[in-house]
Amino acid sequence: MPEWLKDAVFYEIYPQSFYDTNGDGIGDINGIAEKLDYVRSLGCNAIWINPCFDSPFLDAGYDVSDYKKVAPRYGTNDDLKRCFEKAHRLGMHILLDLVPGHTSDQHPWFRMSQKAEKNEYSNRYIWTDSVWNRPADFGYMCGVTERDACYLLNFFSSQPALNYGFNKITAPWQLHYTHPDCTATLEAMKDVMRFWLKLGCDGFRVDMAASLVKNDEDKTATCELWRDVRRMLDREFPEAALVSEWSDPAKAIAQAGFHMDFLLDHENSGFRSLFRKTEDDGSQNSFFSKQGKGDIMEFVNDYMPQYNASKDDGYICLNTCNHDTSRMTKSMDETECKLAYAFLLTMPGVPFVYYGDEIGMQYLTMTSVEGGYQRTGSRTPMQWDSGRNLGFSSAEEKALYLPVDKRPCAPTVEAQEKDEHSLLNLVRGVLALRHRCPDLQSAANLEIVYAQPHRYPFVYRRGRFVLAVNPSRNPVEIPLAQQGEPAFLIGGCSLKNGRLSMQGQSFGIFDTALS
Repeated sequence: MPEWLKDAVFYEIYPQSFYDTNGDGIGDINGIAEKLDYVRSLGCNAIWINPCFDSPFLDAGYDVSDYKKVAPRYGTNDDLKRCFEKAHRLGMHILLDLVPGHTSDQHPWFRMSQKAEKNEYSNRYIWTDSVWNRPADFGYMCGVTERDACYLLNFFSSQPALNYGFNKITAPWQLHYTHPDCTATLEAMKDVMRFWLKLGCDGFRVDMAASLVKNDEDKTATCELWRDVRRMLDREFPEAALVSEWSDPAKAIAQAGFHMDFLLDHENSGFRSLFRKTEDDGSQNSFFSKQGKGDIMEFVNDYMPQYNASKDDGYICLNTCNHDTSRMTKSMDETECKLAYAFLLTMPGVPFVYYGDEIGMQYLTMTSVEGGYQRTGSRTPMQWDSGRNLGFSSAEEKALYLPVDKRPCAPTVEAQEKDEHSLLNLVRGVLALRHRCPDLQSAANLEIVYAQPHRYPFVYRRGRFVLAVNPSRNPVEIPLAQQGEPAFLIGGCSLKNGRLSMQGQSFGIFDTALS
């Protein structure tokens, strides 16, 4: 296990939208390097950069055409190497976004694989045995290549699935995952990982990590492949970290060997119930809504089994948002966000802050760009200051990757740094306390103190600290056999004389060692 993960806090950067240094309207690697000091000032000591490899950008870079080349619109491999080096000087780490399940249909591997004559790449992707063979239970394309076959897709039509094989063979054209051509695909991906790790990368966030082996219902074969990758890392790059987009820590961490796994905003998930759950009529009934209609047990009953199954092997990652999810500000006000962030940043595991969430950037409804569709509104340019394009770029407005927030009240880093009560300074305060206190870092030391169905507050303990949150606008008071002095407060709350008293929309961290 990489030692640095014990006190890691990540900041996710969507490179197109972070900071443009050359005035072309698109963020770049040099822009990330220039803002590393800012990221570090938040208390974030690690970064995940969304895909920055060469691509036709039909899916915002998740359609890779060259795994070993930085997309020219972002800069060069040398620019990225210098960014790694600067981050390391600042005591920071950087993960790249690995997309192992599919490539762009413009990738040289696919160009060779689609040829009629057999070659070393013929089985690099999954093909049926005839252009007329289109199984109903798979997403296939047909009639677009010279090869008499259909190819399997992982997502959009431009993203053919790489061939890691099948666990259960149901047709003659399917290869078992142990077939040499399938293991060659895994070796090619390991080669990509070695390339960037040797250049200075500190690991990878893995896109669609559960998607490798097909007909793998319980994911045993996919887990086997990832354990092989983990053995390679432990042997050759022991401080490199892997975080999976799987949202099943009991499997991703305990069985597949990832160091970390995200909980994601999936339908009916416990994580969704915290921030983004709504009634059919659109009204809020998430736990962190001030309406007070949520149920913390939806989260606890989902989270705790995953936590207990994975806590000895790795870390669960909770995020404020990501590039695929609507920002919390779509349905929550600033105080609701403050309480949500205070909770997320003090839970065990490794937290992730999505760029701009620390200032309360809004989800903006807009036309899809680069396959973003409804996700596009969470990918708008970072808002740095009151200058041109809110400090993101010197380009003409029409050249911007996406339009900036044009509201007069659009939050900026510049304005929030001047306001001691801002969301930005709340994030800094919580993370400063987390870094000072090992009990509040990644360690698996969680104890649920008070959690009742459809009741507030939620109280949990981490080592010497008792933490309590009451997102409801109604005050609450419960008996609690604890004594503690406040180490951090939002709103009014106290823990003394066997009672926990909390005003509406409040959060408290109480140090029991000082009582």
